Amino acid sequence: MNKQLKYKELLILSLRTFRTKPQRAFLTIMGMSIGIATVLLLVSLGYGLQYILIGKLMTTEDSLVTMEISYPTESNFTIKKPVIDNIKSYTDVAEVSPVADFPGEISSVGTSGLLIDTLVVEPSYFRLAGLLPSVGKALGVDQGIVVSSQTLVALGLPSDQTTLGKSFNIKISYPNETSATDETIPSLPAPLQGIISDDSMTPTAIVYSNLFSKEPPYYRKALVKAKNVDVLEGLRDKLIADGFLVSARIDLITQARKITNIITIILGVFGVTALVVSAIGMFNTMLVGFLERIYEVGILKSLGATDYDVRNLFLVEASIMGFLGGAGGVIIGFGLGKFFNFLLSFIAIRFGGKSFDLFATPFWFVLVIMAFSTVIGFVSGWWPAHRAAGLSPKEAFTKR
Repeated sequence: MNKQLKYKELLILSLRTFRTKPQRAFLTIMGMSIGIATVLLLVSLGYGLQYILIGKLMTTEDSLVTMEISYPTESNFTIKKPVIDNIKSYTDVAEVSPVADFPGEISSVGTSGLLIDTLVVEPSYFRLAGLLPSVGKALGVDQGIVVSSQTLVALGLPSDQTTLGKSFNIKISYPNETSATDETIPSLPAPLQGIISDDSMTPTAIVYSNLFSKEPPYYRKALVKAKNVDVLEGLRDKLIADGFLVSARIDLITQARKITNIITIILGVFGVTALVVSAIGMFNTMLVGFLERIYEVGILKSLGATDYDVRNLFLVEASIMGFLGGAGGVIIGFGLGKFFNFLLSFIAIRFGGKSFDLFATPFWFVLVIMAFSTVIGFVSGWWPAHRAAGLSPKEAFTKR
């Protein structure tokens, strides 16, 4: 009566090929590893691009449910206090942060005056806009200013930590409703708290309204935060009906995610192509192994091994190869990703930029790729296993 092999015996017999044909097993596993590493590296590149792009767009959680509103330029309308108060009364509105934009002049000890754009904001502006200074910090409750790097360049000052804390004076020009001459309002001396390193940003200063003796007569735009993401669409429709132009950061994030997902899929397809080639190589190895071990199959069946035992012998061997190929691919792909991240960050820092990770590997994808490689090994060994299980001892000895 035939007796099935124990799991330990099955595993020992499955590992026999690693001892008898170590070079072939190693090359097969390396072929699978290279295919897995290619998939992992390309998909990691796609996710890295996604994280970098979306990270740039969504710097704060509140900015995700915040919309920027303004009147169309051709309407010549401006946003005044009663309009702001009316929007604050909307049921779905959590908070409103108006933003005034007027020409101004900035100066400091030892520098001449420089004409700039002056944004007069409230404390919630940086949080709702998702705008974070590259150097220093956003404005807190204390009086201070944040400027663009181009402002300091024009003033002949370094745009780095050494300039933080330096005192500046700002004169802002408010339109005078009773005369054609603008009203110039000087500010209190204020320390520099943050620098926005953006070469495309014109010379700009961002200040609180309490830095001046008079509040802005009107606002160019306002940031409107919805209570939650579920009411965002309805609130946007209501603001559009009020005549506002509305832009939401979540729209940019959604579009960016769609684009990066497509890029990730395309990169993944290229990687899968390499993986298919590796899988064909593994199938070929298993088929050759079957042809070489026909006599061994005959001996096993003569000693009482069942068809089930022989089939499992080949399937376990192929699955182990697939698993080891996946493990090797993860190690190679992850290592290459780390190496490229280090190299790119080193180059970026060398040229005055910031370090960044271009290759990002989600943990769940590592688990998926490991399981997938094991399945590929299992599938590659199925046909040789089925052929081996169907052999009788007589056929096996005859075909030797």
